[in-house]
Amino acid sequence: MTESDRKRLMNRNYCIALGTTRRSAANPAAGFTLIEIMVVVVILGILAALVAPNVIGRIGDAQSNAAKADIRAIESAMKLYRMDNFKYPTTDQGIDALVQRPADAKNWPTGGYLDKMPKDPWGEPYRYLSPGQNGEIDVFTLGADNAPGGEGVDADVGNWSND
Repeated sequence: MTESDRKRLMNRNYCIALGTTRRSAANPAAGFTLIEIMVVVVILGILAALVAPNVIGRIGDAQSNAAKADIRAIESAMKLYRMDNFKYPTTDQGIDALVQRPADAKNWPTGGYLDKMPKDPWGEPYRYLSPGQNGEIDVFTLGADNAPGGEGVDADVGNWSND
């Protein structure tokens, strides 16, 4: 046995003792050991455990922010309606007056003020009051629970609370 064969054998025994394999051009099909795969899986699990709560907690914030943006857009369309017709739609006409022309509308743009009736991020239609309880008009959603009041994602979001 030559000196180079002895070194190769010792290196191979050392790799076997550590549970690793020596990858070379002569053996391109050599894969990962079970220990290497388990270490990677554990690291990924730890990262997921740290990141997931932060991502999941942000979903409610994103829905509330989407509702605020929708409400600003509806309120802007209501102001355009008022400029064209000298009054806001009645509560009975509602937000639908921005999509379909009411009988008493004097001026009406082609295509209306909104393309379609918007729904809040929780799948419910936005609500509208004229006159409003918090201003000239109220455009609002009741939040995730679809009930008045609430906190967090269940809180009511309206044009009176838009920042």
